[in-house]
Amino acid sequence: MRKVLGALTVVLSVALVCSFMVTAAAVLLAERQERNLRLERIRHILAVVGIEAAEPLSAYREAIDARLIDLHRAEPVPLQGLPRHLQPDAFDFDKAARDPRYGGPIPPERIGLRRRPRLMPLYVVKGHGPAAGRVALLLVGKGLWSTLYGYLALENDLRHIAGITFFEQKETPGLGGEIANPRWQALWRGKLAYDERGNVLIRVAKGSIPPGSSTAAYQVNGLSGATLTTRAVDRLVRYWLGPEGYGPYLARLRREGER
Repeated sequence: MRKVLGALTVVLSVALVCSFMVTAAAVLLAERQERNLRLERIRHILAVVGIEAAEPLSAYREAIDARLIDLHRAEPVPLQGLPRHLQPDAFDFDKAARDPRYGGPIPPERIGLRRRPRLMPLYVVKGHGPAAGRVALLLVGKGLWSTLYGYLALENDLRHIAGITFFEQKETPGLGGEIANPRWQALWRGKLAYDERGNVLIRVAKGSIPPGSSTAAYQVNGLSGATLTTRAVDRLVRYWLGPEGYGPYLARLRREGER
């Protein structure tokens, strides 16, 4: 009996030690993963507005005016006192959408999601360089197989597109997954997002845009064999640029003429 109790004691002791080690490792790795995720998103923000930097964190702090926008009121809100998941450099769309204080329901046909935050991050390039005045917006919406997360940047006229990037997606490799291909993303640069009255123009075509087309200035070639992902990108870009997204705040910036 003593031998059995002794063996059980050893097994339980080992199990407790292993459990403690696994828990400690999970906590430490979670912190490291969060830092790496934050850094990766900062790299995407800098890339989409056209800033190359050897040290992304330093460049982000020096060049980017990060804001949190109340989309309903079309105005920035103070960051002080807000939870970490609402801070622009670590914004967690899913957590903010679930938070009853800052998120709410939307019709699922809009972007394939049932909830979204009322507060969303926006990034303005400071200074006097070639990228000065560009604005980056967070894009989120359902694709064919996954939720798509990315950024779209507008030129300082707030009408032409400076770039687009997707930092998280799980679409079909070689088909819908091509939304992460730099060659396809390059097709967006210079396209018209808005007309002079602030109406959303940009569209993702079902296929290739015919040469000489009168709509070429505000259309992007769709992805071959990825009709549903193409449609999803078209939908989410137009949504976030539109009246239910950043549209009213961007219209305010155009009227005021300053960032």
